[in-house]
Amino acid sequence: MMNKNHDYGEAWRNMRLSSLTDIILMKLKRIKQIEDKQGKTFVSEVIDANYFDIINYAVFAVIKLDYENS
Repeated sequence: MMNKNHDYGEAWRNMRLSSLTDIILMKLKRIKQIEDKQGKTFVSEVIDANYFDIINYAVFAVIKLDYENS
């Protein structure tokens, strides 16, 4: 999560929750595509990275929810 925050700054703080949800859904779709191609991708891409991204964006969403509800 720290690496993601370092790479993109804290842009997620300005995003709507629905945007974070959209990103998570795109990551899920990408995982399905990689699985459908049996791991063969044009660029070096592993499923693990997408799962970690999903976790990171979910944590960002929980932080935003907590902040908005306080």
